[in-house]
Amino acid sequence: MNSNGDLPQAVLDRLWQRGRELLGARYAIMGGAMSWVSEQHLVAAISNAGGFGVLACGSLGPEQLKDEIEGTKARTDKPFGVNLITMHPQLDALITLCLDERVTHVVLAGGLPSANAIRRLKEGGSRVIGFASALGLARRLIRNGIDGLVIEGAEAGGHIGPVATSVLAQEILPQVSEVPVFVAGGIGRGEAIVSYLRMGAAGCQLGTRFVCATESIAHPDFKRAFIRANARDAVASVQIDPDLPVIPVRALVNRGTERFIETQRRVAARFRSGEITQEEAQLEIELYWAGALKRAVLEGDVDTGSLMAGQSVGMVGAEQPIQMIIDELVSQALTALDGRQLREAV
Repeated sequence: MNSNGDLPQAVLDRLWQRGRELLGARYAIMGGAMSWVSEQHLVAAISNAGGFGVLACGSLGPEQLKDEIEGTKARTDKPFGVNLITMHPQLDALITLCLDERVTHVVLAGGLPSANAIRRLKEGGSRVIGFASALGLARRLIRNGIDGLVIEGAEAGGHIGPVATSVLAQEILPQVSEVPVFVAGGIGRGEAIVSYLRMGAAGCQLGTRFVCATESIAHPDFKRAFIRANARDAVASVQIDPDLPVIPVRALVNRGTERFIETQRRVAARFRSGEITQEEAQLEIELYWAGALKRAVLEGDVDTGSLMAGQSVGMVGAEQPIQMIIDELVSQALTALDGRQLREAV
């Protein structure tokens, strides 16, 4: 192979070198932690294919998470991470479990992690990655010792923030160089990965693109809903009561969407009457989402369950093995880099 043929791969390796080094993976492609979907089979497959799988702890307790960690280890000898929700009532026990299991990377999500949680994990030998939805939060996490950041835009599936991925990237990437930054939200092709790498990202995180993988345990009806959907079908939920903050959730519209609006109204009324506290109301809404998502993913309830999906769902056209998906992403990235302008720039 001549030097021109080698050039795109060399440039790609250079662009995401920091991400690869942090993750210990061949490609700086993280799998988004999707509750009930990102379990041991999918996570191990992503890591085996050269990416970086991340287990979704979600609402699992320590014993359940231990089974998932051990199951993943049995299926891959490659690095993988564990995603912990900072609001989990057993967070301290989950952190202890990850340290006992020698989990190399822990991703803290669902809120601003405490400096103590970051310190415990780092002192125990884990690398810690956190989410930043604004430059100020990124700065704070860096001060608290975070090893890497994920900036996720509103195009993502599941719980989302208010700012688009492209805007977050422009706000944060030029300003943060202390730690590797991974971009997430609405990414479904290798050309998009390259565009963010060129802006200064160390890698990208994808979730929706992996839902219909052959190795995914998602119910066939759940996968079919994804394959049929287009970008505009993935809609963000709305907040009914201004005094009851609810993090928007992006999902495919179905009867479950209507039921959530009804649930939110009912919970808001109980909150306003003083029957439950704001924290209890928010927890009840979160439990609704968790149960609805579980029914959809594991039981195939695509009518009233939650079909959490990012806007990149329109790029999911068929069920494919993970290796094929990652190979496609890398091939698209290399094709995007294989141009005369790039060779002149280098």
